[in-house]
Amino acid sequence: MTAHAADDKPGVPEDAALAPPDNMNPLQRLIHQRLQDRGWSYGAVARRAGLPRSTVYTLATTRNLVRPPRPATIDALAKGLGAPVSMVRIAAAESTGLHYYDRAPAGQQSQDDRERELLIASIDELSPDDRRHVAALVESLRNRASSLAHHSIGQLAGTPSCSASSS
Repeated sequence: MTAHAADDKPGVPEDAALAPPDNMNPLQRLIHQRLQDRGWSYGAVARRAGLPRSTVYTLATTRNLVRPPRPATIDALAKGLGAPVSMVRIAAAESTGLHYYDRAPAGQQSQDDRERELLIASIDELSPDDRRHVAALVESLRNRASSLAHHSIGQLAGTPSCSASSS
């Protein structure tokens, strides 16, 4: 039997000796949550990611990361975890002490914040063609909003609008 045979057995708690979740850094929490939710092992994530098992294990068990993993490692880990790349990037950065303050504290996110986060996280999962479609939609919505704002300002200033009818 090889040293990593338990790695392929579902339900093996290979992370049982780790610190409690509240003592984990954000990247550790993300990795462990994905493992738990999907019943995966470090080896399964490593195979999906094309990374050495030791890399996944090290990232999942190292409490104090000195620096974030290389971008290629983050991209591969995201693939292995089935998570958006931006989610893994943020977790890795926050695990080294870099924080993104544009989000509300946990438990205080509004629906708009969650939708914004979903849109941002999902962009990495779209094909180039789908990204072009989303970009065109966003541009269209922005142009419409700009046009409406210009129209409203014109009415406030007493400027005739384009839709005024002659009587």
